[in-house]
Amino acid sequence: MLFSIFLQSAHSQKTPKNVIFLIGDGMGIAQIYSGMVANGNHLELERCTYSGFSKTYSSNNFTTDSGAGGTALACGVKTKNKMIGMTPDSVAVQSILELASKNKLSTGIVVACALTHATPASYIAHQVNREMNEEIATDYLKTDIDVMIGGGRKYFEDRTDNRNLTNELKAKNYQIAYTLGDVKAISTGKLAGLLYDDQNPNMPERGTMLPDATQSAINILSNNKKGFFLMVEGSQIDWAGHDNNYKQLIKEMLDFDQTVGKALDFAKKDGNTLVIITADHETGGMTILDGKFGTDKLKVVFTSKNHSGVPVPVFAYGPGAENFSGFMENISFKGKIEKLLKLKK
Repeated sequence: MLFSIFLQSAHSQKTPKNVIFLIGDGMGIAQIYSGMVANGNHLELERCTYSGFSKTYSSNNFTTDSGAGGTALACGVKTKNKMIGMTPDSVAVQSILELASKNKLSTGIVVACALTHATPASYIAHQVNREMNEEIATDYLKTDIDVMIGGGRKYFEDRTDNRNLTNELKAKNYQIAYTLGDVKAISTGKLAGLLYDDQNPNMPERGTMLPDATQSAINILSNNKKGFFLMVEGSQIDWAGHDNNYKQLIKEMLDFDQTVGKALDFAKKDGNTLVIITADHETGGMTILDGKFGTDKLKVVFTSKNHSGVPVPVFAYGPGAENFSGFMENISFKGKIEKLLKLKK
């Protein structure tokens, strides 16, 4: 009995070498459960061993946007809606990705939207407004991020200042990929996957882009013996919520969950990887009144076409997962990850 307690204690004190942080944009409890019902009462994220809730309000609004929500998760500060990687007073704040890179860990971003969109931008950029796509794209050149995969090619190549950031990325030893096939063919080095001109198509048009690109990113980043930090966003759960389109939302939710499965499979096999899953906010004020398991025939009510202010769920698996249970502020993630990865400022 005492030996068993000792083993449990030793396991709980183990710290991760890698962190995979998955964000389901706009994903609340109802969004998760809609996917679970449609998928026959099962999701990959049920494999997580700890769960909790994150409070999402911003510095100037009860209901956050993705700029302030992403900044809270990435940088550990509450800021004003629409701001990226900054305090409310426009002071740039180092993100957990930038800090990990500074500590010689490999870093990556994989998203189902443009790489310049609010959530990925929060990990890499420092701008007063999330709509500053070209400035956000330029911020990628100021970092040592190893892997970036998403849309938004035009903000790198078809710019008002006539700079071609792709050429500048090549000069920094990035391999440029324009298709998912190109991404999957690369297993080492630096990778910039600019797969779509602007935003990614929705499901099912984009196919297995998100889970496959996530797997490719893990393959590349795991070459670093010091470890890695990877942020993955299921971006379009939010968009379907804004449209009050629950059937599309289910498609996006299941795509995100397949991606969660890739992360959990790696973490289980690796043994040194912490997987965290949460949302920046809930979208649509969604609830489910009735349904039938194994189908997308649900009775769904949306109360808004915008974000809501309710807390969002948190799930965690792997060494350090116990730190992500109970009610948390969304600004607490950065500090907890920083401590677990033993990062030096």
